[in-house]
Amino acid sequence: MNNTISVDEASTIIKHQITSLINQQTIILPNALGKTLAEDVISPMNVPVYQNSAMDGYAFNSDDIPGDGTKALKNIGTSFAGTPFAGVIEKGECIRIMTGAKMPANADTVIEQEKVSVKGNAIEIGSQIKPGQNVRNIGEDIAKDSVVLASGQVVGAAQLGVLASLGLASLKVKRNIRVAVFSSGDEIRSIGEALEGSQIYDSNRYTISGMLKDLGVDVIDMGVIPDNKETITQALTQGASEADMLITSGGVSVGDADYIKQCLDESGQTYFNKLHLKPGRPLTFGQFNNAHFFGLPGNPVAVMVTFMYFVRPAIKQLMGHKDIELIDLQIPCMTQLRKLPGRTEIQRGIIEQDPEHGMVVKSTGKQGSGVLSSMSKGNCFIYLGHESESVEIGDMVTVHPFKLF
Repeated sequence: MNNTISVDEASTIIKHQITSLINQQTIILPNALGKTLAEDVISPMNVPVYQNSAMDGYAFNSDDIPGDGTKALKNIGTSFAGTPFAGVIEKGECIRIMTGAKMPANADTVIEQEKVSVKGNAIEIGSQIKPGQNVRNIGEDIAKDSVVLASGQVVGAAQLGVLASLGLASLKVKRNIRVAVFSSGDEIRSIGEALEGSQIYDSNRYTISGMLKDLGVDVIDMGVIPDNKETITQALTQGASEADMLITSGGVSVGDADYIKQCLDESGQTYFNKLHLKPGRPLTFGQFNNAHFFGLPGNPVAVMVTFMYFVRPAIKQLMGHKDIELIDLQIPCMTQLRKLPGRTEIQRGIIEQDPEHGMVVKSTGKQGSGVLSSMSKGNCFIYLGHESESVEIGDMVTVHPFKLF
């Protein structure tokens, strides 16, 4: 297959070919951070378990709220978190109550301590009180038997806290995705080796491995593979036997020494190998044995672009994530950008706060696909769609941040 396709067509093909892994495991809660839930988490209890106060204040029955003016209520005790008031509130009575403390029988309203006048063992309340205010009801946060976290959600720090609050000691998660990575090319050398002639150091493998680890993937680093058909075939076969996905950089074009494409044509499956995209035109997606295959371009920036827009969502889909799309921001561009319709162009940008316009984006400068330093300077991609034209200063553009926080 040699036809060049659009970015949207490529994304559709990938989504169609990728299915979520069914493998799952049960792990203890402290080990769940960063894992993907394999099933819905059902709450075994109500949260809160009992009706409690959302404020430090005084609890009483809303029937005692005066129609106008003020009313005195007798303070008959105190309710602390963990040491509740054991009695019953009668008409004209109240108790001192602390945040999180259990509401006593017959009480349904709490007034903040700052809004009352204390006179001896009594308080004085006004008429501007809403019945039921400042009270957390049973199951208000989480209802028993409700879905707390859905299958496919990633467990973060907040989710760990929620699960711990329910007393859940273990849960079922998807196993980690395994991805084998290697670079190919006789001109490529690993760091620590001496360079000779036109040789270059392999930066792509480290970039790809870093992006994979950010996604919580188990990386199988296969190093640099020489441009030899037999060796490359062995590497692909070995990687496919150990991993769910294979990722290479370089060696997927139509050059005489690009044996990866030949291996896929003979022993695998190629779904596409060229895109209407700058940078990242020579991107290959296919299958080798039971492993999904991505052949990324050799240029460093094109590697990061194609990873973010194609590999990242594919891995998230393989993990079973519900949300695999990038976050879109529509903000003004403060740099003039030249573009013709007919292909998607992705430029490196810098999001910053402008005193006059608020959040804006500007170009990092030179946009060559080999200018890797532009990635370290930037914090986002400026996405110029297939049919879009040049951007003038102040025009709104689509921006995809590298990280949200």
